Amino acid sequence: MRIVTRPDFDGVVCAALLYEAENVQGPVIWVEPNDMQKGLVTVQEGDIIANLPYGDNCTLWFDHHYTNKIDKPFNGVFRDAPSASRIIYEFYRDKFKKDYTKLIQETDRIDSANLSLDEVLYPENYAYVLLSMTINNQNEPDEPYWNKLVELIGKFEIEKILEDPEVKKNCNRVLAENTAYKAILKQHTELRQHVAITDFRSFDKVPTGNRFLVYSLYPEAFVHLRIRYDTRNKEKVVLHVGHSIFNRNCRVNLGLMLAKFEGGGHPGAGSCRFHKSKADDYLMQVIDILLKNEPNDI
Repeated sequence: MRIVTRPDFDGVVCAALLYEAENVQGPVIWVEPNDMQKGLVTVQEGDIIANLPYGDNCTLWFDHHYTNKIDKPFNGVFRDAPSASRIIYEFYRDKFKKDYTKLIQETDRIDSANLSLDEVLYPENYAYVLLSMTINNQNEPDEPYWNKLVELIGKFEIEKILEDPEVKKNCNRVLAENTAYKAILKQHTELRQHVAITDFRSFDKVPTGNRFLVYSLYPEAFVHLRIRYDTRNKEKVVLHVGHSIFNRNCRVNLGLMLAKFEGGGHPGAGSCRFHKSKADDYLMQVIDILLKNEPNDI
């Protein structure tokens, strides 16, 4: 039995819960949603997939992403929820020896971007928010660190987790990156009416930092579009799109929109990957949809 999930905070928490509930012994298989969508992941019988699109042969599947809904029978749970972790927590509620209530509440808020301006600007004052920012798969994968967090979350409370030397080191790194990231965002972001467009394709190593910071810098923006090259394959372009968490006037279902461009996600956030030869055409279409700001899920 293996756990197959994605490397973000919700995925790490999903893995920690599944390890305890199912007494899994093997390593976590960390994959990207786009790889699962395109059939690039070998799913084995016995696998538990969480926070990712469904994969044939899996034994259990837990997810909450709008565009991942399927019409065939499966074992597990798919439903609308602020996090996949909540779905797993409620499915296995009687199997946990530890009280994960606070962890799930915080994972809900982080994964659904239900954060305050103060939390965005000063994550060092908010333990769960800061910890979530240390999980990043934008440049080099760090599977040993993700696996360590899975183990720590299953054993300790947040205060103890933050005392771990490696976690502390990553938290300090994140805070330093955020300071630099603010300046980089200003240099590489264009505000086109209510759409903030950040283009990082000129970087060999994509800048990393607080993904919500842009909404504080551009309060007029309803939505943010970030463009970069895929770290593992520079022939591919990656788009990340998200509703502003402060100016909530974007009416476009982003997951549904991005499903037309080889991606998907939630109504409020999503991503897609495609060959760079399609970039001009896809970007023109995506930006046009965002500028029109018309509901697309009626």
